[in-house]
Amino acid sequence: MTWAPQNTDATNKPGMPAFAQAYARWINAKGGINGRKLTVLTCNDRNDSVAAAKCARRAVKEGVVAVIGSYSQHSDSFFPPLEGEGIPYIGGYGVTTDEFTSPLSYPVNGGAPTLLAGLGKALAPSCGPVALIRPDTIAGDELPVLLDSGLTAGGHAVAEDLRAAEDATEYSEKSEEALESITTDPEKNGCVVPSIGDRTGTFMDSFRRAREDYPEVRTGTVLGSVDQTVIDASGGPSGPYEGSYITGWYPVETDPRWDTMKKVISEKAFGDNRIDPADAGVQTTWIAYTVFKAAVESLGDGEISADAVRRALDHGLEVDTGGLTPTLRWESQAELASVGFPRLVNTDVTLQVVRNGRLVSAKKGFTDVTNTLKNADLN
Repeated sequence: MTWAPQNTDATNKPGMPAFAQAYARWINAKGGINGRKLTVLTCNDRNDSVAAAKCARRAVKEGVVAVIGSYSQHSDSFFPPLEGEGIPYIGGYGVTTDEFTSPLSYPVNGGAPTLLAGLGKALAPSCGPVALIRPDTIAGDELPVLLDSGLTAGGHAVAEDLRAAEDATEYSEKSEEALESITTDPEKNGCVVPSIGDRTGTFMDSFRRAREDYPEVRTGTVLGSVDQTVIDASGGPSGPYEGSYITGWYPVETDPRWDTMKKVISEKAFGDNRIDPADAGVQTTWIAYTVFKAAVESLGDGEISADAVRRALDHGLEVDTGGLTPTLRWESQAELASVGFPRLVNTDVTLQVVRNGRLVSAKKGFTDVTNTLKNADLN
């Protein structure tokens, strides 16, 4: 099963379940996994705890082998049913802390922790005061600490923490508040970091108008809040993202390492415009199914069950994702267990920048933020 919120007033990720279905068509056309047909169920978690729990209970009822490549902010609702039946959660989007603590979670990226720590580290040398605009939610409460871990690692003061409604239709008041907080240093331009999921574009519409009365400022954010389509819609080279640093989990969408994923989309998505190869959610779902495929193949002709897949992942299986991530391997205690992330095994991020309206690599290869996160004060 793959689930994600769709048609809601907050963050939506319809491309993830849509891609999962395209992947099933593609892999089955190739003979399945070890000759076995892959059946994918999808569910809309609606950004709602009740709906998320219903998705998990349906997974239990249907006897799914794994929940793969999914997005939900309601881990308190969906993990208990999965844990009760031993169903692994492979490749969640990394939006909740539970995804990095549950023994049944097998994250393929570093979630918000790595993105924000990496962004803080990148902004520290060049920014004056920094303001973070983040959702006024439980999931949003950890974001300031993570950004600050990167800023302080670079010798910078902590960011101003500005909470915003996740489903607002405009952010003019919050834009003014952010600009006033970062224009206190005449020697150095301040930086604004919006991280409000799908509403980041809405914030930037308000911010573009508000910033006309203030000195030039820079912006920085994380993939998942911004992608190439958002940059294009906001004006491209003349838009507010020009020059912005953006951290991501994976290589840029134009990298040839995504070619096989794009082949799946072109051959089996049938023009489904919900599936964007530049969407970090779609990319996460691709990597998650790559992990699942490797786990099933490792079982040979043996039984394919939730327990069998979980045992394969727990007993040292190493998964090569074609360079999209480091080799993935889940151990009982990862290096970041001491700071509350025992399941976080991929601490690599990429640094990208908007140049001439295009999202391009700002630095070759990956940056490992393990040590930065080790110094984060998450208590």
